[in-house]
Amino acid sequence: MCSSDLTAEEFFENWLAHGTGATCWPASNALYVLLRTLGFDARRVAGNMRDLGKTTHASVIVSIDGAEWLVDASLQTLQPIPLRRELYASSDLVYPAECEPVEDGWLLWWLVPPGQEFIPCRIFPQERTWQFYMDSYERSRGIGPFNQKLYARRSWLEEVVVLFGNTRFRKSAAGVDARELDREQLCVALHEDIGISPEMIERWRRSGALESTFQPVEGMKPFSHPTQKLPPSQRA
Repeated sequence: MCSSDLTAEEFFENWLAHGTGATCWPASNALYVLLRTLGFDARRVAGNMRDLGKTTHASVIVSIDGAEWLVDASLQTLQPIPLRRELYASSDLVYPAECEPVEDGWLLWWLVPPGQEFIPCRIFPQERTWQFYMDSYERSRGIGPFNQKLYARRSWLEEVVVLFGNTRFRKSAAGVDARELDREQLCVALHEDIGISPEMIERWRRSGALESTFQPVEGMKPFSHPTQKLPPSQRA
């Protein structure tokens, strides 16, 4: 099995042993398998991050008593998002989200550090296969916004911590604080804030990724390009 074929079992084994996660493709697949195992009517779906017309995001929809809910392993909106034919807006100060119906699905708006504005993601209702997920995951190996610098996030009920490059962001209801970390501080934060095992952090160091995260980014830069669209709550 090639390294891009990450099954749900492997995902959870790695998470339990090392605290590691993944990008949206294997993470959503793992969540889908978990939900199906627990008896939920779940399906894999896909979307367009930043609503740019390219399929760049994976998510999961659950059907309960005729209603549908979005449960997203990567956007981590804290609560399932109801997928209705009317506007939904969360008032949560740490995990704000808005969702509006559009002709081909739903447009979900979310906000997380280091971004300072809502980012749209168009969610399509059509079911996707495991192979579609893994093919998309493999394509992201060559080009993707998280390939050159560290990006790690962990969410709690009342706060979220993000490591983006060598900056640590902490968001709570009181606001966002950010501070630059040196190499040793970054490794400590990976363990204490995110929960990554010392073994995996050392492997990450040896791979050259620690040094890479301190270098200038070439190509795709996540959160660096503001969207030209506004969420429903900010429209005139």
